[in-house]
Amino acid sequence: MKKENLPNILPVFPLSNFIIFPNTSVPLNIFEPRYIDMINDSMKSNKLIGMIQPKNTQSDNDYTPKLYQVGCMGKITAFKETDDKRYLIELKGIIRFQINKEIKTNKKYRECEVNFKNYYEDLIEKKAELKFSDLDLIFKDLKSLFEKRGFIVNWKALENQSLDETINALAMASPFTLEEKQALLEAQSLDVRKTKIAKILNTYSFDQYNNTTIQ
Repeated sequence: MKKENLPNILPVFPLSNFIIFPNTSVPLNIFEPRYIDMINDSMKSNKLIGMIQPKNTQSDNDYTPKLYQVGCMGKITAFKETDDKRYLIELKGIIRFQINKEIKTNKKYRECEVNFKNYYEDLIEKKAELKFSDLDLIFKDLKSLFEKRGFIVNWKALENQSLDETINALAMASPFTLEEKQALLEAQSLDVRKTKIAKILNTYSFDQYNNTTIQ
């Protein structure tokens, strides 16, 4: 996609503890009526939607959670309707975006005015300079964390992907917190994202061996 074809207005899908990165694809099961409407409208136009995390700071009386400022725009690349009227779609990440403001509409789902100025590099296909040897420790610690949390990962399949696809796929699938995943999404470059993953894993390893309680 070219810069000049990027939209100014984007329907957004707030999904907690879930991120998508550029050049990665994820399956989504759509069943809420408002998001069924969103997918219907998107399929009739440019097939673009914005994935973004809601913040955990809303009050009990607030049914419209505040959103993080940075999300990732994806394009619907596969679509199937089930017998019970759910939509099974595949969404491919294109470019990260920043919210300028939310727009008031009569639609059931939320729409935002967005800009992409800080993330144009997401549109450029590039080969990472990082080597897999740089990731040996990260892979080792991630495997340990995934196994501890009961996550199953096809590590051999990951090794056949490009380095950026591998790091982004692990960041998306990781059992990290909402805030940790948001920090990974906002990391400007792959090198920074790799470093942040290592730092997050260090805190998990530290907690594992220093589980004293402060009272």
